[in-house]
Amino acid sequence: MVSIGNDWDEIIGGEFEKEYYLKLREFLKSEYSSRRIYPGMYDIFNAFKLTPYSSVKAVILGQDPYHEPGQAHGLSFSVREGTQLPPSLRNIYKELESDLGIKPARGGDLTPWAKQGVLLLNTALTVRQGQANSHKGMGWEIFTDEVIKKLNQHKTPVAFILWGANARSKKVYITNPIHGIFESAHPSPLSASSGFFGSRVFSRVNRFLVENEIPPIDWRVEK
Repeated sequence: MVSIGNDWDEIIGGEFEKEYYLKLREFLKSEYSSRRIYPGMYDIFNAFKLTPYSSVKAVILGQDPYHEPGQAHGLSFSVREGTQLPPSLRNIYKELESDLGIKPARGGDLTPWAKQGVLLLNTALTVRQGQANSHKGMGWEIFTDEVIKKLNQHKTPVAFILWGANARSKKVYITNPIHGIFESAHPSPLSASSGFFGSRVFSRVNRFLVENEIPPIDWRVEK
């Protein structure tokens, strides 16, 4: 069974024994043995490994991993060092510069955010090479919905960053009034001009954290 290695094991460990997850596990075993699947199987739960439950300050919810070689490593919107920046991440960097004056990073590894308490979560945690949404409906959404429900029970305020319709549909699980919800269009080139650009989400999230006596996030990827 899955062992994350921090307090998530207690929070969501029971999910790995449920029927839906056992079916998902068998599906994944078949997929990884017969196809090219991203991220690598040892990176699937990196978001949880890097950001313990007790440390979560913010959640950035993506759809599913990048599906081209060398990109996905278990963190939403993030790519491995040395990989060309995907269009959505370039637009995230543009808004970051417009909002906080932070120059766009050359690399796309968002691990520094994860280590500060930003849970970089996708709604599906695996994907076939070249086939976006190819693992949609196989059980991951049940799992990540449960994660969001557990985060809704977090004792300290969490900023939920919901970009695009897929992420915004999860708002129904965020009912605790101590949390903040920051929603806009998705940063992809198809929709970024429809409300993502100019949303100033990064400064707004930090203001929310400070107002709740939580240290703000240093959004710089490169120091």
